[in-house]
Formats: sequence, C-alpha cells, structure tokens
Amino acid sequence: MEALLSFDESLFSLINSGLSNELFDTLLVPLRHKLTWIPLYLFILVFIGVNFGNLKGIAIIGLLLTVALSDTMSSKIIKKSVQRTRPCHIEELAPVKRIPCSPGYSFTSSHATNHFAIGTFLMCLFRFTKKRYLFLVWAGLIAFAQVYVGAHYPLDVICGALLGLLIGGLTSRAYLTLTNSEFIKNTLREVT
Repeated sequence: MEALLSFDESLFSLINSGLSNELFDTLLVPLRHKLTWIPLYLFILVFIGVNFGNLKGIAIIGLLLTVALSDTMSSKIIKKSVQRTRPCHIEELAPVKRIPCSPGYSFTSSHATNHFAIGTFLMCLFRFTKKRYLFLVWAGLIAFAQVYVGAHYPLDVICGALLGLLIGGLTSRAYLTLTNSEFIKNTLREVT
C-alpha cells in the first residue's frame, strides 16, 4: 500500500507541477469549475424536454438521481470514511495551487465521481448518436484538471471515475428497465 501511495504522490507531482504550462492553466482551471458547465447542463435539460416526449420526466428524474447517488457516495460516505488529506495541504509535495485549497477530504474526487456518473447516464440517454462517448472524454478532462490544479491525487480521480461509471451504469440500467416495462408504456399511453 505504501508503494502505491508513493507512486500516487509521484504521479501527482508530475501532473501538477511537471506539466505546468500557460495553455493548461488557461484551459484546465475553468474546465473543472461547476459554473463553466451551466450552459451545457441547461442545454441537456432543454434537449431532453423537447425530444424525449413522455419519457422526459423519467429521464430527468434518472439524471437527478444519478447526481444525488454519486455525490452522496463520494462526498458524504467515502470521503468521510477514508479522510485522506488533499495534496494541496501537503507542503512536502510542494504542490502548485492553482485554486484555493478546499478544507474537505480528497478520496474520492467528487468531481470525477459526479461527472463520470452523469456522463455514463447521458451516454445511455443519447445512445442514438455515435458521439455519446464524448461525455466520457468530458468527464475525463474534468477529472484530469482536478489533479492539475492540485485538488486531488490521481488515485482519487481514478477511483472516483470508477465509482461514477458504476453508479451511472446502475442508474442507466434502471432507466432502461423502467422505460421498457409494459406498465410504464401502458401508463404513458393512458396519460397521452
């Protein structure tokens, strides 16, 4: 375990300080900020509202449930159980602090967990397009940015990504099962 944590710290230093450059500073710092993505979130909600007909309510509830589950698992359960100190608080690492250092814990990265969960669920919703895999690229860039800005270790975002994929996969499966059930189809027919 000690060797793994040592490797994690070395990889953190490589990404956080070894890859320092103006382009990454310009792109990655705002990329990981939640306000940056409000237009995308609004577009997705409007797109679902316009294009999903009778299933829009179920799709939006599924998306909200995905976020609630992923954030609760990462922020409220895992972080509070593991209590790993963020790398930006470890002076021996000499981290480059590109954002204010949060007082919260590091493992798992909630940014990674939430965005991979959302990305996985949206891949399910938008399975009609080949470009749906861009949601995972989007989540991956946000996760990488968390290490670059000094907020998380690589293992924090990798484990967060895996947790997000699992949660997004489970909520996607529940959405598909529910929307393909005869009961829901009959209920939606009666409503319209």
